[in-house]
Amino acid sequence: MKITSYAAFEASALLGAALSVNSSHAYAEATGLALAQQQNCMSCHSVTRSFMGPALHDVAAKYAGRDDAATYLKHKILDGSAGVWGPVPMPANTQLTPDQAATLASWVLTLR
Repeated sequence: MKITSYAAFEASALLGAALSVNSSHAYAEATGLALAQQQNCMSCHSVTRSFMGPALHDVAAKYAGRDDAATYLKHKILDGSAGVWGPVPMPANTQLTPDQAATLASWVLTLR
């Protein structure tokens, strides 16, 4: 006769949930980076250093406190921006869908 421990079931469920969350977070990070590379965001931006545009971790830090940060950045990505980070304007990214821009904005906000 086999006795099943409820504690073992609970630990297994918690471990599975933790792995699932970490896996989905890792997937979102990889997806965001791949999309940024595919759409040439990395031509002007870097995750950790500024050159043509601001470092993406600086963008994340600047907008981290805003409740509407993801929506705000999504619109900046789609419509472009000028004067916020210096004299070099960011052109509109008309090749992106709103969902792609939202994915990029969400990914950027994870970089702080």
